Amino acid sequence: MLKKLLKSIKEYKKATILTPIFMILEVTMEILIPFLLAKLIDEGITSGDMKAIINIGIELLIAAFLALFFGVQSGKFAAIASSGFAKNLRQDMYEKVQKYSFFNIDKFSTSSIVTRLTTDVTNVQQAFMMIIRGAVRAPLTIIFALIMSFTINAKIALIFLIASPILGGLLILIAKHAHPIFERVFNTYDKLNNVVQENVRAIRVVKSFVKEKTEISKFNKVSESIYKDFTKAEMLLALNSPIMQFTIYTCITLISWFGAKFIVGGTLSTGELTSLISYAMQILSSLMLVSMVFVMVTMALESSRRIIEILEEVPDIKNPENPITEVKDGSIEFKNVSFGYVKGKSKLCLKNINIKIEAGQTIGIIGGTGSSKSTFVQLIPRLYDVTQGTLKVGGVDVKKYDIKTLRDAVSMVLQKNELFSGTIKENLRWGNKNATDEEMIKACKLAQADEFINGFIDKYDTYIEQGGTNVSGGQKQRLCIARALLKKPQILILDDSTSAVDTKTDSLIRKAFKEEIPNTTKIIIAQRISSVQDSDQIIVLDNGEIDGIGTHEELLKNNKIYQEVYYSQNKGGVIND
Repeated sequence: MLKKLLKSIKEYKKATILTPIFMILEVTMEILIPFLLAKLIDEGITSGDMKAIINIGIELLIAAFLALFFGVQSGKFAAIASSGFAKNLRQDMYEKVQKYSFFNIDKFSTSSIVTRLTTDVTNVQQAFMMIIRGAVRAPLTIIFALIMSFTINAKIALIFLIASPILGGLLILIAKHAHPIFERVFNTYDKLNNVVQENVRAIRVVKSFVKEKTEISKFNKVSESIYKDFTKAEMLLALNSPIMQFTIYTCITLISWFGAKFIVGGTLSTGELTSLISYAMQILSSLMLVSMVFVMVTMALESSRRIIEILEEVPDIKNPENPITEVKDGSIEFKNVSFGYVKGKSKLCLKNINIKIEAGQTIGIIGGTGSSKSTFVQLIPRLYDVTQGTLKVGGVDVKKYDIKTLRDAVSMVLQKNELFSGTIKENLRWGNKNATDEEMIKACKLAQADEFINGFIDKYDTYIEQGGTNVSGGQKQRLCIARALLKKPQILILDDSTSAVDTKTDSLIRKAFKEEIPNTTKIIIAQRISSVQDSDQIIVLDNGEIDGIGTHEELLKNNKIYQEVYYSQNKGGVIND
């Protein structure tokens, strides 16, 4: 796991290496200061030697200045290394998510991915900084201070040897009990983020149904769960401080007690006792630092595992070894195609689909809710891979294409339209970043969007709020259609993408498609018969299977589902057998 994470250090290796180097130099100076202080007391102050006081005092000042300089440098490089590491880690995770298929994204909830990119990365960043500084500083200080203490008086130094393992064992025990709680907390964080995201996105629905109290109650329930778990974990970790304080004061009391006896016995000087107390403080402070590192690492372990899950997730859709980089035409063929979101024949949502669509044809798809209409079209650009059978575009199995080539040839307006914060021009150029103003205007005219755009004060430079909240549903749909048209695709898929526009506008859009892009294969999923009745073929889906294929007239004669939909929409009732 650690090896996988450290790959994200990249260009910050130099700062990562320099941090512990400067830390070693700082520790060296800090260990030297008590030794010089003891020398100052014994050789200068006690004997009244002014020259020795001045000389040793200068040495002390130099050591203190160097300790400060090395400490500042270590802190600076630690900040650069940890911030850079976190930046790269987020970047690596984000890039990996972009390679996911819909199947991979479905595996992780959106809120969970957001938590991993934010909270979890922050935890790992803080732990990383503690490791490259604290995990170097603490052991070195303990080792150097112990060596100096044994050099001064081995009997008193034994106090440190007895206290250190006892303290270390207690800290490990605390960390061991705290880790499972943090593991549970971060999973609950995902739920909290999900509640917040869901509420913010659907705030208009919440307010229209006056469900603010329900949403607040839902949030409080998850938040309370996090509070309780964090309280348990923090109560355990809070034991660090009193244990450390008790150990420190006990050691200092014992050192003072035995030190006084040794001074009276003439085997220890006042300066040496002073330095021993200083080394005691350094050793025990370093043990406190070790406990802090334990706390951070304990929290970061679960975060690291969650980050690694994102990085190690293997996209189930990837390019073949020698991909085809050109789509000949917009013809489509489903041959014995079945698909399921979950593995297993008993859970297929598309079953034994067989159909051939010629390039340039207009295909309508009708079916009830849950008939897998959206799933049907999502297989074409390989947003999902077929479970069984073969799907061909341009006469070639879609799995043999370069993914970018295939998806550039297929323009898809999804059921859930998304616009991004930015101008109308910027949103349209998602379809083609090099599109000219003339091309954008033409696409918008085809999508019946040009008229309402010109009604805005800033026209095509009008700013779209996040999610397109400052335009209507119908306007949003038409902008998304125009964006798709700018790709100049060989296959255009509209997944119920005109549901929010009136029938007249819907008719004008279809008329423009027929006249202006006759060679583009058009697949239209709709709830209204009027949206598909002029199609070359209409597919009737029912429970993931093709119930009928034909023209409007043919289906009206021989397909019961189509008849029921048509008569319910046009005559207010259904026909009898």
